[in-house]
Amino acid sequence: MQVRLTAPFTDQKPGTSGLRKSSKQFQQPHYLESFVEAILRTLSGVRGGILVLGGDGRFGNKNAIQVILRMAAAHGVRKVITTVDGILSTPAASHLIRSQHAIGGIILSASHNSGGPDGDFGVKINGANGGPAPESLTNAIYSCTQSLDAYQIIDHSNISLDYVGTYAISLMEVEVIDGIEDYVLLMQKLFDFDRIKDFINDDFPIVFDALNAVTGPYAKRLLEGLIGVPNGTVRNGIPLEDFGGCHPDPNLTYAHELADLLLHGKQYCFGAACDGDGDRNMILGQGCFVNPSDSLAVLAANTSCVPGYSEGLRGIARSMPTSSAVDVVAKDLNIPSFETPTGWKFFGNLLDADLITLCGEESFGTGSNHVREKDGLWAVLFWLQILSNKRCSVAELMKQHWSRFGRHYYSRHDYEAIDSETAYDLYSRLELMLPNLVGTSFAGRHVSLADNFSYHDPVDGSITNKQGLRILLDDGSRVVLRLSGTGTQGATLRIYLEKYVQPTGDLNQLPQNVLSALIKEIDAYAEISQRTGMPCPTVIT
Repeated sequence: MQVRLTAPFTDQKPGTSGLRKSSKQFQQPHYLESFVEAILRTLSGVRGGILVLGGDGRFGNKNAIQVILRMAAAHGVRKVITTVDGILSTPAASHLIRSQHAIGGIILSASHNSGGPDGDFGVKINGANGGPAPESLTNAIYSCTQSLDAYQIIDHSNISLDYVGTYAISLMEVEVIDGIEDYVLLMQKLFDFDRIKDFINDDFPIVFDALNAVTGPYAKRLLEGLIGVPNGTVRNGIPLEDFGGCHPDPNLTYAHELADLLLHGKQYCFGAACDGDGDRNMILGQGCFVNPSDSLAVLAANTSCVPGYSEGLRGIARSMPTSSAVDVVAKDLNIPSFETPTGWKFFGNLLDADLITLCGEESFGTGSNHVREKDGLWAVLFWLQILSNKRCSVAELMKQHWSRFGRHYYSRHDYEAIDSETAYDLYSRLELMLPNLVGTSFAGRHVSLADNFSYHDPVDGSITNKQGLRILLDDGSRVVLRLSGTGTQGATLRIYLEKYVQPTGDLNQLPQNVLSALIKEIDAYAEISQRTGMPCPTVIT
């Protein structure tokens, strides 16, 4: 059946790997269908191919699956693999795409954004390598949306997502699988669960907060099942359509209940949380928060502890805003390190070319060559494996790391929901001022470089410009500013601050104190408080 459209679909932005808008927008007639139509017209191998489909369980997830199934059948897809209750984490989807030789996947998630009827919804496209769709595909989808005048869909009753089973919609097979099992088997190939179990059971209690999002069932199977921690260790473990009112973003602000347990309590030795679709993680020890940049560096320095990485690393990559802590580790290991724009697709190129093994972003995302996405639970297990080998606390491990490599004091300040025009005026003004900064004094140091970061991809030769404003000082300190497009209301200005202290220096200071001069200088120079009317950031991590 063909459904005619009265106007083209224009909400997707070119270069983005999906569409993230309010739930109310996705409930508009033909809205979801229009975007999915553009995907199915553009993705290579749709007719006769295998497609993976699932999401994070938020409001609209199950209904969207039924719609996409009927549209996939209309486009001649041979088979769609979906999951019980439609629950499928982003890293698990990546693994399924790769292991099932699918043409790609459609992941229904707005990541760490809030859910429910008044929250957000999203549709993300992953390619045949299991990673976020490359710009060549997303730009083609965008081009298709500009001239879209109809979509194809089959009239068919809903299939059951309650149990494992096989169904048919016209000539298309629909296989509903346990969306957790394949991922658990992959983790068992990488980690020594018996060793982790012995360590935890020897008086090392842990707690995990799934924030009522997708990782709850996975964490229960892995932690309470395989490792055998007490029932209830996984908190907020049932995925809810509105995440129980939680904002499923694993940071000190939105996962504050978990943070309070670890930073101010004595009950647990280790704590972790993951986000809405399962690709981000936060790591905590008793009285100790691990910033994501340090987390990546610690994983890289201790891969010999983990069976799946015992043969060493090919290389390491980090996004440009991520601190350079992992660069010091890479230099010590005598392996290459890459600085990329923000966005997992850039890591995907390096992973597919076998140039790197580990990669990570400062925004609580870490991953490796086991999939082509960041992976929250994988990072949690990696940490537990290191601790079980070292038989120490998180705080002790961090002290050992800093005493060897030095400490990169680091923080991110987010100014959320700024009026878009105000945010872009502020950002554009600063970009124009950057050339005048070189050679001057900034926070008491000499400015060695000030620019808008560009990246030359060593795999495909592509050049990606305007990826963030950088101010680099002669002592290795940095200030980076970016405008984020992940929100649905206004703009988010992110400011990244970094100062390196040698192993012989004072490694036990409070980050905000160490970074105070940089914080004051960039606020004054960019006129952030003055222009936004916000005296302080919304979130500090």
